[in-house]
Amino acid sequence: MTVRSGSPGWYLRRLTRMGPREVGGRVGDAVRRRRWRSAPPGCPNVTDARFTAVLPAGAVNAVPPDAAKRLIAAADRLMAGHAEYFGVDRDDLAEPDWCRDPKTGRRAPYGYAFDVPYRNEDTVGDIKQIWELSRHQYLTVLAAAYAITGNEQYAERVAAHLRLWWSANTPLRGVHWVSGIELGIRLLSWVWIRRLLDGWPGAAGLFEGNPVAVNQIWHHQRWLAAFPSRGSSANNHVIAEAAGQFAAACAFGWFPSSALWRAGALRSLERQLRSNTFGSGLNRELATEYHGLVLELGLAAVAEADAADVPVPASIRLVLLRMTDALAAVVDGRLRPPRQGDADDGHGLVVDGAGTDRWASLLATGDAVFGRLDWWPTVSGTDVRTPLLAALIRPTAPAVTRPASRPAHFADAGMTILRGPGEIWCRCDGGPHGFLSIAAHAHADALSVEVRHDGVDVLADPGTFCYHGQPEWRQYFRSTLGHNTLRLDDGDQSVSGGPFLWTRHARSRVLVADTSGASGAGAARWCAEHDGYRGSVHRRRVELTAESRELRVIDEVRGPRRTVQLAFHLGPTIAADVRENRAALTWTRDGEDRSATLDLPGQLSWRAHRGESDPPLGWYSPGFGRKEPATTLVGTGFTDGAQGFTTVLRFHG
Repeated sequence: MTVRSGSPGWYLRRLTRMGPREVGGRVGDAVRRRRWRSAPPGCPNVTDARFTAVLPAGAVNAVPPDAAKRLIAAADRLMAGHAEYFGVDRDDLAEPDWCRDPKTGRRAPYGYAFDVPYRNEDTVGDIKQIWELSRHQYLTVLAAAYAITGNEQYAERVAAHLRLWWSANTPLRGVHWVSGIELGIRLLSWVWIRRLLDGWPGAAGLFEGNPVAVNQIWHHQRWLAAFPSRGSSANNHVIAEAAGQFAAACAFGWFPSSALWRAGALRSLERQLRSNTFGSGLNRELATEYHGLVLELGLAAVAEADAADVPVPASIRLVLLRMTDALAAVVDGRLRPPRQGDADDGHGLVVDGAGTDRWASLLATGDAVFGRLDWWPTVSGTDVRTPLLAALIRPTAPAVTRPASRPAHFADAGMTILRGPGEIWCRCDGGPHGFLSIAAHAHADALSVEVRHDGVDVLADPGTFCYHGQPEWRQYFRSTLGHNTLRLDDGDQSVSGGPFLWTRHARSRVLVADTSGASGAGAARWCAEHDGYRGSVHRRRVELTAESRELRVIDEVRGPRRTVQLAFHLGPTIAADVRENRAALTWTRDGEDRSATLDLPGQLSWRAHRGESDPPLGWYSPGFGRKEPATTLVGTGFTDGAQGFTTVLRFHG
């Protein structure tokens, strides 16, 4: 049964995942919201406000020419009124309607913020489409274009849009005052807009000399101080809230409460960065895109601290260092990290044009701030953000021993990377089912594998596609059938209670993780099991042999006889010629033809699916809001504990 977010059933299931402290905090939030409806807090008078968190002289000159060229091309497209968000082209950016969803044409109602039913697409539209523009990251791009070119048309467009937004979205009114992550990221954007426009004569009059702007900045911070994400919701959202609050309290420290907000946000940031990150450096949500988001937010917060001479705990830099080293460890030869868990294309700070590699940019910043290790992959791309952040962040070397060689097994996260010749890359998943009691961004993907050859998805993780409004697609892309693993009795390993809620979590454990053999004449081996199917245990072994360029996957199910489905999702560029239980795979990389053979378990009856919608099967989502047909091979039969199911993938050439 599909449970819609915001339905009575969803709220009941959500309540069961909260502890007493969280319930108490949410009750207090509800009381505060009622009080603010009739007596909203008022912004204090501010006089003699100044902005001093400017870029050091020469920082903009360090931006590489090709990165600047991409940025200016993106800015010019925005100036012409065009942008693309989550697969939807927009041509209304010259004069945006901040509350209209361009995908459905619906407009979010305007009223007291906490009365807006933002989870109901029938009333509001696609909330992600509405919220994304108002993160104002397109305005940071325009502001960066001004900083590089000195062309005041960019600055004037930024100023015009900010004034329009402030006028149309007065404090506590409308859909843009509902979610803390949106307020936090928007504050961070405003800090950078003010910084990048510093050479423009109208900058002070737009921000510190503008009572409307001052009022907005104060209300954003007051809101974040009053309604932090709590308990089971303290994932990447709370880090965005703390980072935005901290950045604003440093750069816009004009208010009587600024010092208090700054200290509180810093405490929260330090605590939540540690809480959200494994000791190995991987993000506890086990959703790679959120690893990137949290790392971006953390680096931006440290930049504000150093710009304002605010000391930060050493643990913050240490977590960011470990996150950067972990990212360098898990990417493939083309600097692509795993496609694991939810991904919504969210960024913490955007000052780059299209075509800039997010992961290369983060590694470049890590090199500038922490220094690269010898085993790090080479980063050849350029970006705008790295020299700007590096101009503010003081290079540090936290007192910690960093990995002497490239890690391949992250025991706490249950992630193992097997590597072989010809850039064979295989991720094996034996980790926890997400983070916190609701595991909001987890997928039912225990023991799944993800295999690439020279950066090309061969056995692919299909991705995410959507969050709200299309429950059957949301359910498919995070289902067990939607991953390269095994399903019993047509059920998921973990039980969903709604789009961002899991009420029962499969428990996995890694039994073997020997990654040493694939680079030589031997084999790398991995083995794990999970208990998600009550009464049965699924165990999977994976072996990657370097000499034969062969990946062998053996699935065993201990327990009573049950129906089984074994799924393998091919990447969107992979063509498959399927005959009985053998699939000949072909694709092209950089103009060169490549091939492999996939031998499937003969005990199962195999069928290829591609681009099916009723029910969904055979899809690949390259980014949020986008999907394209891809071949999925599904074998159906019954469990056979005596023999198990053996799948062999052999790469040729």
